[in-house]
Amino acid sequence: MQSVQEIAREIVAREGGFVDDPDDPGGATNFGVTIHTMQRLGFDLNGDALVNAADVAALTRDQAVDIYVEHYFTRPGLGRLPADLQASVFDMMANAGSNAVKILQRLLTDMGFPCIPDGAIGPQTISAAQRAYEAAPGFLADAYAIARRNYYYRIADARPASRKYARRRNGGKGGWILRAEEFMQPKYHLSAADHAKRVAAWG
Repeated sequence: MQSVQEIAREIVAREGGFVDDPDDPGGATNFGVTIHTMQRLGFDLNGDALVNAADVAALTRDQAVDIYVEHYFTRPGLGRLPADLQASVFDMMANAGSNAVKILQRLLTDMGFPCIPDGAIGPQTISAAQRAYEAAPGFLADAYAIARRNYYYRIADARPASRKYARRRNGGKGGWILRAEEFMQPKYHLSAADHAKRVAAWG
């Protein structure tokens, strides 16, 4: 089983380097760590009493890994979830913050294990996740990854500027969709035709 640090390094590699995309609500980002996160944590790397895009650009790979491990895995309590879920929820936390947990909570509720979708991993969510895992040990991780994929599609449905993250210029699956599908069995991947059908309404 991978260590938390190994999973974090994969997240950093998946996220890539410095980007300041005007279509990304997260603003300036480096290794997936947003300027908003760095401001919240007070990461003033150049010592000028400001946390801005220059600090984001100066962030190192190792610093990003440390941020992910401490603030996106350890403090939220991801280690209390069933082991099969941890890598995918961790990756989604890095990409979507507390929405990663809300997606899980809604999935668990839909599976018959109710919990409040508040984005926090507390006793209710831990219990519901464990009961769901025991009921469907070979299904829960795939179900969560599918729920992630659906979440990405819904964002792109509602926000045209985000569609480039879900659909490539050639019409193929964008980075968001491929990312979600990394955490599910291949048999649950959408075919190119199914993806094209799902995004056809985008024009």
